[in-house]
Amino acid sequence: MVQKCSAVIIGVGPEQGLGATLANCFSAQGLHVYIAGRSESKLHQVAEKIRQQGGSVSTVIADATVERDVANLFKTAQREGYSIDIAAYNVDSNIPSPILETDAETFTTLWQQNCLGAFFFGKEALNAMKGQQKGTLFFTGATASLRAKPPFTAFAAAKAGLRALAQGMAREFSPQGIHVVHTIIDGVIDGERAKNQFPDYVKAKGKDGLLQLDAIAETYWAIHKQHPSAWTHELDLRPFKEPF
Repeated sequence: MVQKCSAVIIGVGPEQGLGATLANCFSAQGLHVYIAGRSESKLHQVAEKIRQQGGSVSTVIADATVERDVANLFKTAQREGYSIDIAAYNVDSNIPSPILETDAETFTTLWQQNCLGAFFFGKEALNAMKGQQKGTLFFTGATASLRAKPPFTAFAAAKAGLRALAQGMAREFSPQGIHVVHTIIDGVIDGERAKNQFPDYVKAKGKDGLLQLDAIAETYWAIHKQHPSAWTHELDLRPFKEPF
């Protein structure tokens, strides 16, 4: 019997967000998608859209910083008989805070959401994939993964930790057939979050100055389909107008 294939995505929020777009993309390719996040209402909206398009989806309420929540997410998929072909850690929490105004709680929260949660998620994904000797594990990074810029130094410290985590996992598990990928989103995504949080900035950038959600998802899928003789571990994605 051929085992059914699935994708597990944590950090799924609004319909116009990267997590939801990845879920739609992977579902359209025939995978059953497990979408996880903290908001039941947002997960329901995303799942309904996937079902309307003929896709197969399950929702799981999970906080990425709670180890038992992450473990339950993967146990749910395995209990239902799915192989885990793709796992995507898409949590991206940011709090602007100059160093002298950054307290321990803020620094710790950013580290927990952007790095510790990725550790929990990565361990569970690797445990599920190593028996299969295949699978792609994505970690979504940011410009801050490579360089710290005030007032986002605490965020950058967490994202740099995420990048190191992905590197270590790639070096340890690539020989076992598991493709670990760190993506650097170097720019602003044209999604609901940016439009709500800094609409003037989004407007100033214009359509060609923003990363398009479907384009990012298509790149994730292309990376997943790479031949193992030419795997990409890290790639940066930015609009063609974005300086770097």
